[in-house]
Amino acid sequence: MKRFKNILLLFDEGARGEAAIERAATLARENRAQLTVVEVIRELPADARRLVSVWRPLLLEDPQELVVRERQEQLAQCVESIRQQGAEGHTKVLVGDPFLEVTREVLRNAHDLVVMTAEGRCGFREWLFGATSMHLMRKCPCPVWVVKPAQTERYARILAAVDTDPDDGSKDALNSTIMELATSLAQLEQSELHVVHAWTMYGEQLLRHRGGATEDQVASWLCEARDRHQRALDRLLGKYDLTNLEHRIHLEKGEASAVIPKLAHAEQVELIVMGTVCRTGIAGFFIGNTAEKILQEVDCSVLTVKPEGFVSPVKV
Repeated sequence: MKRFKNILLLFDEGARGEAAIERAATLARENRAQLTVVEVIRELPADARRLVSVWRPLLLEDPQELVVRERQEQLAQCVESIRQQGAEGHTKVLVGDPFLEVTREVLRNAHDLVVMTAEGRCGFREWLFGATSMHLMRKCPCPVWVVKPAQTERYARILAAVDTDPDDGSKDALNSTIMELATSLAQLEQSELHVVHAWTMYGEQLLRHRGGATEDQVASWLCEARDRHQRALDRLLGKYDLTNLEHRIHLEKGEASAVIPKLAHAEQVELIVMGTVCRTGIAGFFIGNTAEKILQEVDCSVLTVKPEGFVSPVKV
């Protein structure tokens, strides 16, 4: 995989972050890419800042600066371990909200990939992806690779989720990016590649219950719709040589938000490569409802990519 040349790793301390560090180091080495290891620390709360201002004459060092220096020392140890793996990297400590500062860093320095550890979140149910990863997958302009903690070094099974549309070629560029990433990763890791496209026929239930159509007519229309989606999928796959890859193609009837998590679970997929649905070029339109639902259901690493022309709402 020779796509990524300027990688940003969002540092996560301890055993949780080891898989993401290993992944970023491997990519940097294989791509001969620049790797920046970043940690974002929160600003001191207002009450703490007021207290510091009162006691500042008696303090040997500003507490915020002290924390930054300590974190820089920690990052230096991380970079040393990365160098031992044959990759080069440098460090940066940022202050502020993690997703905002990472996105601004991407915009300032043209990073082409963000790698981070899935932080998880709690609530009515526990999901793998937390606030920072979800915000980055919505608003960061470059691909975001969220690595499941304790993920094995090699992905045994990779799933490419494509959305071919027989009547709309505007998604072709995004589907091509997904396939390029998934196939190159599968070749690099000698993974089994699964390609899935979920399809539905618009108005099926209305035709069944209120349109006066017979079951035979509906079945015929469904067959025609499936054939159209099959041809569109075949056109996409025809661009890629899969002969030397162990692979399976899934053309599944149903909503993608249900089909993809179910298939990922059934096939024990370890990485999903998928797009985020948005209106290109319009700030404020982010990840689509389908992608949101998928991310709430899956339990594996995810590499998300944006459509061509995506404009992040975050400003430098």
